[in-house]
Amino acid sequence: MNTVKQSLDDLSRGLRERPDEIMLEIGAGGELLVARIRVAAASLLLLLPITNLIFGGSFYESIAGALGVLGAFFLSLLWLRLSKHHRLYRWLPFVSAACDVSMVSVVLCLLSLNNPSAGLNSVVVWSCYPLVILATALRNDVRVCLLAGILAIVQFSLLSIFIMQQSHGAVVSSDYGIVSVSNQIQRVVLLVAISMLAAVIVYRMQLLVQLTGTDGLTGLPNRLYLNHRVPHLLQQAKADNATLSIAIIDMDLFKRINDDLGHLLGDKALRHVVGTLRQELNAEEPLIRIGGEEFLLVMRMPMGSAWERIEFLRKKMNEKTFQADANSVPRVLSFSAGIACCPQDASDISGLLKHADRRLRAAKLQGRNRVVARD
Repeated sequence: MNTVKQSLDDLSRGLRERPDEIMLEIGAGGELLVARIRVAAASLLLLLPITNLIFGGSFYESIAGALGVLGAFFLSLLWLRLSKHHRLYRWLPFVSAACDVSMVSVVLCLLSLNNPSAGLNSVVVWSCYPLVILATALRNDVRVCLLAGILAIVQFSLLSIFIMQQSHGAVVSSDYGIVSVSNQIQRVVLLVAISMLAAVIVYRMQLLVQLTGTDGLTGLPNRLYLNHRVPHLLQQAKADNATLSIAIIDMDLFKRINDDLGHLLGDKALRHVVGTLRQELNAEEPLIRIGGEEFLLVMRMPMGSAWERIEFLRKKMNEKTFQADANSVPRVLSFSAGIACCPQDASDISGLLKHADRRLRAAKLQGRNRVVARD
């Protein structure tokens, strides 16, 4: 029971927190994939009302199905177009998932106007609910999964209640059978189970990315973030015709702390460094641990502003001394840094890292505790 409670608490916490940037970036690709699948599926679904009409199905059901599929097809074209510019539309996964669920409900409503049993017992149309919910897992966002699940549960429950209250006597037809309360409850329970399953799958993926993409000692993103996220930030800056700077920050003579105090207190000193830097940084300035006491800071600003920013951080680091314990002498910590800028220095992450690393080495040779932005 404690394990189940802990898992639910973790899932609840995951709902309150914004997903990891890498997950959102992967999810954006998932949104584009879903959009393409949606267009292909809507195109295939156009065959269903035609097939129904050809093989003697109800004319009304064929028209209702055709209207629903046509609506879904044109909406899918819109979502496909918007998903290609996902950075501008962070709300897109929520809205597209909600529309997918609502479209299923609309088709069931149209079917119920002619035959109430069809609105509740149409297996083909109702099965689209689970497909829509499971497809949200490709967005890699638990919030989207639960939104789609809750909407499906609420909409289908309200439709069931309305149809059964409006019908006098039993809801039954020769084609769709008897509509019973127990069957509708079972379908709602199934939607709940599918929604929870999709949410747990996404949460587990988020947890895996967090574990593999986060440094265990400092809690900072690691090289996985550098390799997968920073190139996207660079591309985004190019698309916006903006300037992006990176700084490689390396602590000065940090080995002496490990030699003098031991590795445990050395780790404490490193957490002190990270805490000092993080206190001054905002959410748009990701700090990445790329080595033992080496960090990378990404800044969406030109070279001059980036130099001023790192120089400010350097002075803060000098001011905030590190004290290993109550009886030890406070130590002044310092770092050296090298800065590179896109597009002036390079247009790719590899080139920027080479320029920044060369300037970092120059800062070390010039006496440490300084920031170098020019060769």
